[in-house]
Amino acid sequence: MLKINTKLLMSGAEYFDDMFAINAHMDDQIPVHLERAVQEHQEIRECFEQAGIEVIKVDAPSSSQDGVYTANWALIRGKKAIMANLPNKRESEEPYAEDVLENLGFEIVKLPKEYRFSGQGDALPCGKYLFVGSEYRTSHEVHPLLARELGYEVIGLQTVPKLDSDGQPVINKVTNWPDSFFYDLDLALAIIKEDLVAWCPEAFTPKSQERIRAITDIDKIEVSLEEATSGFACNLVSTGEAVIMSNRAPSLKAELEKRGLKIYTPNVSELLKGGGFIRCTSLSLDNL
Repeated sequence: MLKINTKLLMSGAEYFDDMFAINAHMDDQIPVHLERAVQEHQEIRECFEQAGIEVIKVDAPSSSQDGVYTANWALIRGKKAIMANLPNKRESEEPYAEDVLENLGFEIVKLPKEYRFSGQGDALPCGKYLFVGSEYRTSHEVHPLLARELGYEVIGLQTVPKLDSDGQPVINKVTNWPDSFFYDLDLALAIIKEDLVAWCPEAFTPKSQERIRAITDIDKIEVSLEEATSGFACNLVSTGEAVIMSNRAPSLKAELEKRGLKIYTPNVSELLKGGGFIRCTSLSLDNL
């Protein structure tokens, strides 16, 4: 069995904050306990290393409240890094991320600035497939570009929007982009192995549910909406043998253990205030 996520890039939580509420999970009225966030980040890293993952650590970019979420910096396959085009309050991370990845020896590819792209957070490799989100953090126009540059078979998916009291889709007041509680795909879908995913059907539009169910060469574990939203169950990292995941998703944990996977559950609550979790804090450097 081919192992996945054997090498990850992490930054730090030293500048983490929620001053600008750029996604549906954030509340700029609730202060961040920075020391606790740093401790949580360290615990995540320790779990990665206990699972046999090599962690490349770089300094956190001081210019961004969300620099801890390295998953959004790029999408990597082989030696090629497709750089992200991030929301307005994260744009200052882009040159920093480019320098980091260039110094690590990756070929840098930039997308047209008019297109949104949330990096690995919204583009999940699974064997020959690449599951890619759309509408919220990644533009539809990016899908064929990713297929061309990286050689994946792209499966475009859309999660359900956040709705206002009138049932209308919400536009985020900070980014002016459409919003969703599953704004990045890694909040609704998790890659466990090359032929196994975990996903929350209720997080997706009916058309996207059909697309996922139509893929017959990948096994699928269904995650409840409760565990996906309250427990951030899908925002995990798997090596194919070990899974680092939420400690508030008992049903998914039990299913993964039943399949022989070793589970690590760091205690993460403060980093949730930024709308990110375990998967968000790490960028895979070993996608083949």
